[in-house]
Parts: sequence; structure tokens; C-alpha cells
Amino acid sequence: MTELESEGKKILLVIAQEQFRDEECFIPKKLFEATGAKVTVATESAKTAKGTLGGTIKPDIRISEVRIDDYDAIVISGGPGSRKYLWDNQHLRELVKEADSLKKVVSAICISPVVLARAGILKGKESTVFNSPDTVHELEEHGAVYQNRDVVVSGRVVTGRDPKSAEAFGKAVLKALKKA
Repeated sequence: MTELESEGKKILLVIAQEQFRDEECFIPKKLFEATGAKVTVATESAKTAKGTLGGTIKPDIRISEVRIDDYDAIVISGGPGSRKYLWDNQHLRELVKEADSLKKVVSAICISPVVLARAGILKGKESTVFNSPDTVHELEEHGAVYQNRDVVVSGRVVTGRDPKSAEAFGKAVLKALKKA
């Protein structure tokens, strides 16, 4: 297997029902699939999800129906909809905690690292988030060590800053998956 090959790996890609950031969903998804991973898209409902730039995607599963045992990694896409649909989603928070306890790769980009912080898995870990006062505050309030960088890897936890980081974030997730 090459550094970024992921044949047979299963990745859960979680997005907001509306206003997910297109690049943070589609760029990593394409990269994961190109390396052989099976990607399952999860959101709150079975309805087609809509991105901020007009992209659409039909989810494969509802967040509430996910069994984290079925996946090797969880990737949470960002975008303004994350605040409304993902930050306080209890099912998602429990999935993140369970994935972390099972030593799976746990990752989030843009404003979605707030989900990881609120789930308690960033405590004492270096991480990044979209650089705004409220998101940085959320990370620090939950014990994360904020780094203003494109991508931060802390063991099996990968965080990405923004849409420009989407490709580097996806590659970092694949590298973490290879090591896991």
C-alpha cells in the first residue's frame, strides 16, 4: 500500500443538512475514493443535502442510524451549517466519543472541530479550526491547544482550518488512517 492508499477502509463523512462547505466535503471525498476507501455520507435526514456553493449530495445514512463500529474513520465537514446542524447534535457527539475510545481516526475541518471539542476529545491536544473568535474560544474553552495552521495532526485526531486546507486535510486523514 502506498502512503495514501486506503483500499478496504471505510470512512464516515458527516455533513450538515444545509450549508455544508462544498470543498470540504467533495475534495476529501474524491481523494478518499480515489485511494480505494468506501465513503458513507451521513447527515440529519435522508433528504438531499445542499452546500454553500450550490453542490448537492444524497446522504447514505442518517447520523442517528450510524454504528461507528462499521467505520475506520469519521470525517466531519465544515461550513456555516455545521453550527446549526452539527455542533449540538448529541448523536454525533456520542459517535465522536465512541470513535475516539475505539482508537479510530477522528477528524473535522473548518468550524466542525468545535464538535470534537464539545465531545471532549481535544482536551490537551493541538488542533486547528476556522480562525474566528467564537470558534477559537470554543476549542480553548474545552481544553484544546489552538494552532493557527492549515492542518494539525495529534495522533489519530486530524483538524483542518478552512476550505483552502481541504486537500491537505484529506491527505492527513489518509496518512492517519494508514497508521491507525
